Amino acid sequence: MSNKPNTYSAVAEVAYKRVRRSRLQRVKLGLSKAPPTAWFGMIVIFLYIFCALFAPLLAPYGEAEIFPEPFAPWSSEFIFGTDQIGRDILSRMIYGARNTVSIAVATTALAFLIGGSLGLAAAINMSWLDQFLSRLVDVLMAIPSLIFALVLLSIFGSTVTNLILIIAVLDSTRVFRLTRAVSLNVVVMDYVEAARLRGEGLGWIMRREILPNILPPLIAEFGLRFCFVFLTIAALSFLGVGIQPPTADWGSMVRENASLIMFAQYDLKAGLTPLLPAAAIALLTVAVNFVVDWFLHKTSGLRDEQ
Repeated sequence: MSNKPNTYSAVAEVAYKRVRRSRLQRVKLGLSKAPPTAWFGMIVIFLYIFCALFAPLLAPYGEAEIFPEPFAPWSSEFIFGTDQIGRDILSRMIYGARNTVSIAVATTALAFLIGGSLGLAAAINMSWLDQFLSRLVDVLMAIPSLIFALVLLSIFGSTVTNLILIIAVLDSTRVFRLTRAVSLNVVVMDYVEAARLRGEGLGWIMRREILPNILPPLIAEFGLRFCFVFLTIAALSFLGVGIQPPTADWGSMVRENASLIMFAQYDLKAGLTPLLPAAAIALLTVAVNFVVDWFLHKTSGLRDEQ
């Protein structure tokens, strides 16, 4: 038997007031438990956003400023040299962060607006609208998206507006299927049926009853879709139908400086020049995936074994 006195007090338990953490405190607590990979991803994403926002201040030269020395070697004047017509590589990489990332974010947001809205409407309606949209999405997904985008951009022109609209529509098919799948598990809940019986409209049910309950997988999917869109834009620019010059873009920079790789045996730095924008693309993709993996693990309710 233990001689430890019993210190339990019913009065103290009743008088205890539990204080709910603020949103900022919950965010700080969540970040404090983030793994190193998630911190690495968040730091890289922050640096890319910083470069995109302050590109004119960070770049030593203009985006399309031409110097009379094409393919200049790495030096104190041109840190990463110049391209085939004499534009500074470092400046164009900094401006490329603003152009490529901003277009990818806008395209992904539009894809989620289209696919998410139609997916929610199809899940709630469950009638001819659901069948029509599902079969239309099946047809669009049967066509390889990159080839389809190449054909459409060749027809309508390679402007930034067309690029955003075409990729967003093609990518919204994936968002539609995910949104519809996760919404089907929510629309059968009693509180959704109660909202229908109260006479609430379709938009109100989508916004107030279903969307808050499916946000975690959609947010994670937004990060993954951003990576796919980002790589698609870079691939289209590499093929010459994406972001058009003189606008800086990492995909087109790889294509424009690809010929320098064959000179790597004579000048290693020159051979590394076309790999710099490719490395920038790969680094951002890895960073976003690190953050998405952590967010998925955090919202899934799983816990690491100690």
